[in-house]
Amino acid sequence: MFEQQHYLQAMGIQTWELVHPERLAGFQPSLQPLDAGCRLLLVCETFPDAQDCALFARVLKSFHVSLEQARHVYPHQLAQLDLSALEWIWFAGCDATPEIAAKRLVSPLLRAIAGNNQHRRDLWQQICAYGAPTS
Repeated sequence: MFEQQHYLQAMGIQTWELVHPERLAGFQPSLQPLDAGCRLLLVCETFPDAQDCALFARVLKSFHVSLEQARHVYPHQLAQLDLSALEWIWFAGCDATPEIAAKRLVSPLLRAIAGNNQHRRDLWQQICAYGAPTS
C-alpha cells in the first residue's frame, strides 16, 4: 500500500476516487502488529531529530516509558497497525484518530513544545489526567 501511495504522490495525485468501490466489499487488510515492547507510539509528520529526541525522552521518562519502548509512525501508516495492545499514543502536530483505546496525548510538533511553556503545561496536564506515575 505504501508503495502505491508513493507512486501516486510522485505523479502529483493527492486525491482519487474508486470507479468500482463495490469490488472492495468485504476486503479486510491485515494489520501489522507492533513490537512486543512498544508502549508508546508517536504519530507525527516528521521524524524526530536529535533535539526533538532529547525532549521526547524527558517527557517519556516522566511517566516511566523509555525511548526503547517508543516507536514513531507517520499518520498515513497508522491504519496499517494493530493498536489493540498499545498503552499510549501521542499525536504530535497532526490530527488525532478518535477510535483508538490507548491513552492519548495530543500536542504540537515536538520542536514547538521545546521553547513554549504553555505547550509544555498542556502536555503535562494531559499526562497527569491519566494518573500516570510521574518522576
